[in-house]
Amino acid sequence: MVTADVSKVAAERQSGASMMEQLVPEITTHALSYLDYPSLCRLSMTNSLMRKAANDDNAWKALYHKDFTLEQDSITPVNGWKAYYAATRAIMNVNTEFFNIIRNRSLTAMSCFWLNADYVKCVHASGEHFSGYNAVIQSWQLAFNWEQGVDFQVRDVRARVLTDMAWVTMKTFVDMDSGPFNMTNIFEFHHGRWYLVHHHSSVMLLADADMEHQIVHG
Repeated sequence: MVTADVSKVAAERQSGASMMEQLVPEITTHALSYLDYPSLCRLSMTNSLMRKAANDDNAWKALYHKDFTLEQDSITPVNGWKAYYAATRAIMNVNTEFFNIIRNRSLTAMSCFWLNADYVKCVHASGEHFSGYNAVIQSWQLAFNWEQGVDFQVRDVRARVLTDMAWVTMKTFVDMDSGPFNMTNIFEFHHGRWYLVHHHSSVMLLADADMEHQIVHG
């Protein structure tokens, strides 16, 4: 009798689990789209059913679009959206570190941040162009010696990550009352970490009318 009851309960549980699995793609994924990154990670550690739901590619694609950008809706990440989300989050954190180094004016940190290679390049907002690791680091030494620490306000950050290369575009403001700078950082992955290989900063051009006003009135 007891054995029969246990078998019945087990059968009901199995049936219930099967029904949940059928509902997960349609209902659970929609619910998961409202979770943030830490919550989705915690959910994946609860039980096997929720782990499967939390690792669903559609859930991570939705989270990617919510946290980063809708611009890459048509791509199909080689290792899935969860891995692509993690890679994008990592490169965004590295990009944030770049601005922290500038704020702290740490030449040591900047020297470690760049890949030590002869093909790295840096174009500062002044228009000066530097090629090769030594020249690039010397340019930052001059910048740190002559300028006060700059507290950039970064906006419109967009990242694209490939297997061993990533680039980040953004607008940065030194003074919110003045025009922004357009910036691009390109990274390469070597020895388990990302290194900066190209930095380009330029002042955003004014509208034609404003430019004409400046030319006429000085």
